[in-house]
Amino acid sequence: MPDSLSVHSPADAPTTPARNFWQRRVRDPIVAQLTQGITPEKIALTVAIGSGVALFPILGTTTLLCFLVALALRLNQPIIQLINQALWPVQIPMIFVCVKLGEHILGADHVPISLSEMQQLFWHHPAEFFQKFGATAGHAIVGWAVAAPFYMGAVYFITLPIMRTVTRLRAEASAKAAMLHPEHPIP
Repeated sequence: MPDSLSVHSPADAPTTPARNFWQRRVRDPIVAQLTQGITPEKIALTVAIGSGVALFPILGTTTLLCFLVALALRLNQPIIQLINQALWPVQIPMIFVCVKLGEHILGADHVPISLSEMQQLFWHHPAEFFQKFGATAGHAIVGWAVAAPFYMGAVYFITLPIMRTVTRLRAEASAKAAMLHPEHPIP
């Protein structure tokens, strides 16, 4: 029988090592999170949504919120968390803006906020803290929920052309480098 018509048995096929639990359940999901969402559109979306969620007006919640949103929308985790951490100094002043906006939207009376009083109540009388400032937190969330979509849309449409330009310039630089030094292409 000629070689071109020979039948190969499964034993002739090269075998790949079986993937272990660690690779399937830990490494692969982490690698997928680090490398997903690297198109210009996804990066712009990650920047927009990440910066909007990073300004959510409840302290201590944004890291988890950014993680969950990025997971659900398949956005790049490192980028969204970097943006989240970069915006924490802006979050505190934005809380006051969100409270004022929420109070205005809901027609609520303004509750004067003293950071020292809030801290004192939170650590020594948590029930009183939540009773006194629970509505204020609700106002802040309403203000954020109304403003965030507009903010995220604006950031997306500002960031998208920048990301497309960066991607184009990077591709041009890679092509030029490959032509000059074909044995050492730039990824």
